[in-house]
Amino acid sequence: MHYQNDVLHVDGKVRVGVAADDPARPRLIASAARLIAGARANGVPVIFVRIAFAPGYADCLHNSMLFRRVAETGAVLDGQWGAEFYAELAPLPGEAVVTHKRNNPFCASGLEEAVRSTSATRLYMAGIATNHVVEHGARHASDLGYDVAVVADACSTAQPHLHAASLETLGMLADVMLVDEAIARMKNHEGLKDMKDAKGKP
Repeated sequence: MHYQNDVLHVDGKVRVGVAADDPARPRLIASAARLIAGARANGVPVIFVRIAFAPGYADCLHNSMLFRRVAETGAVLDGQWGAEFYAELAPLPGEAVVTHKRNNPFCASGLEEAVRSTSATRLYMAGIATNHVVEHGARHASDLGYDVAVVADACSTAQPHLHAASLETLGMLADVMLVDEAIARMKNHEGLKDMKDAKGKP
């Protein structure tokens, strides 16, 4: 979620997830790339979630400081570089992409339908920022009845103590794990229903 230029790139306009001079940025990118590659290698569907607004921000709520700052800085405008996915973490042709415009990535976005179409029972969630879109998404997914895993080293906030606090909170409703453990579980398709095509093949 939100592996976009404005959120992740050093020249991006959004700083709630990664500080401009954060030396951990390359590690975060590498972890996210390993998670995505591991899912693909094990046949686990990947859904890419982005946030983007129309020019003029008429579709952006201004009822929070976060969104007001997004509009003030001209961040994540649909069709612009900042709203595009970071090159190393971009979807492949045919992979699902969902766009949302609220704090909760499930809100009026089609994400719930995209997830349901995979027949999964467990969701591995990661993105930026941990205490915003990841936490909102994990809480909503849990309420929908999914087993949720939050992949900690593929998440980030600009302030490490907020990242840690969010993960501690999420530990009450999700499994918090690192990329290596997530990929190991994916190999066993833990928490996934058998997914078959129309011909009955896996």
